[in-house]
Amino acid sequence: MCDVRPFCGLRYNLQRVPDPSSVITPPYDVISHTDRLSYYRRSPYNIIRLEYGEEQPGDSADNNKYTRAASILDAWLKEKILAREKQPALYIIEHNFPYQDTSRSRLGLLARVRLEELDNKGHIRPHEKTTKEPAIDRLNLLRACRANLSPIMGLLRTERGEMVSRLRRLARGEPALSATDNLGVKYSLWVVEDDAAINRIVKLFTDRVIYIADGHHRYETALRYKKEQCAARSYCTGDEAFNFVMMSLMDSQDPGLVMLPTHRLVKGIEHQKIARLEERLSPYFSIDGLLPPLPTSSDSIQSWLRTLETKGKRGTVLGLYGVYGNSFGMLRLKRDANLRNLMPSEELSLWKKLDVALLQRIVLQEALGIDTLEKEVKHLEYTRDGLEAVSQVNSGACQMAFFLNPTRISAVLDAADAGKRLPQKSTYFYPKTPAGLVINPVWNSA
Repeated sequence: MCDVRPFCGLRYNLQRVPDPSSVITPPYDVISHTDRLSYYRRSPYNIIRLEYGEEQPGDSADNNKYTRAASILDAWLKEKILAREKQPALYIIEHNFPYQDTSRSRLGLLARVRLEELDNKGHIRPHEKTTKEPAIDRLNLLRACRANLSPIMGLLRTERGEMVSRLRRLARGEPALSATDNLGVKYSLWVVEDDAAINRIVKLFTDRVIYIADGHHRYETALRYKKEQCAARSYCTGDEAFNFVMMSLMDSQDPGLVMLPTHRLVKGIEHQKIARLEERLSPYFSIDGLLPPLPTSSDSIQSWLRTLETKGKRGTVLGLYGVYGNSFGMLRLKRDANLRNLMPSEELSLWKKLDVALLQRIVLQEALGIDTLEKEVKHLEYTRDGLEAVSQVNSGACQMAFFLNPTRISAVLDAADAGKRLPQKSTYFYPKTPAGLVINPVWNSA
């Protein structure tokens, strides 16, 4: 079973930091340089100073963004900017956010989860490929601060939403704190210290699997750090805090669970490959319509993406801009497309549910030759903003843009169960639980 436990978290002392909204940030990997500067200016105690510090001229092994983060954390503890929970607790976080002209709510559970190796037979399963560089950055930060600064997002697969129902019953009364981010997402946090309530929540995870939805690099970092700490000791009990990682756990059936697509931008490809693209794709895809532009780019994008979503309910459809003049092409996977030469036959039923995997294997790798990590770095960019994608193509910065519908959550979990890793940036759950609500120290067992 998954070992899910309460812990004595670090939280901002509201007597010293009365406005939690001024100190939270998104996870580091979705913060732009401009946003980082904004968070620095917002408050001298903003979590950005720990989560995503700036490099400075003259940085050395003894003085760098990681050592500075550790020093700041130590100072905040001494100055009582941060305070430690007096007894182990679980934390319920409600995310209230605007989405498609409506208001949605999603619940998450902050807890410590025992680390284990990642595979499709274990109790914790990944779904996405990772690269080494971000993992090294996060490992250096963990070594210096000895704390999980932002939670990994995990999903519990349920049939009737029993996890969200149980959390909803506990998320009553006045929250311990509330904060609002730049996008208008309001976060409310309740602290659960009652032993009976904690036990009822923990029992939900008996004989269940946790799927990593977001934060694969941070999970791999925590696992490596655990191994380092165990190797440095003559004896480990298994209950030391470094054997666990902080996760924000959510119900796969929560109606407020939103997945957004990440579109692909292509650049630097030889012109002859682009000229032959339609021919190379013809065995697999047919043109399911060319949509003309509307008076404004914003209107065009909204209309195109709505049509893409509608058509995508009847099978795999990819959007393509940059090849058909100012029109938006709709590429539909043919029913009789022979994919057996591109992927194992026993996996076809799985991959046909995953538009992003078909785009990666058929279009990017087979047709355009972007078939190594090095080529992906050179030739691909990513954005969730459809308007930005079109602007990049119109400006000549990129040659074409491929648009995707959101990946279905059930297909992501099925891929994890099968031990298959999806391409990078296949999923984007919105909104992400921010850094700065709770910190998980891993320097002792409490």
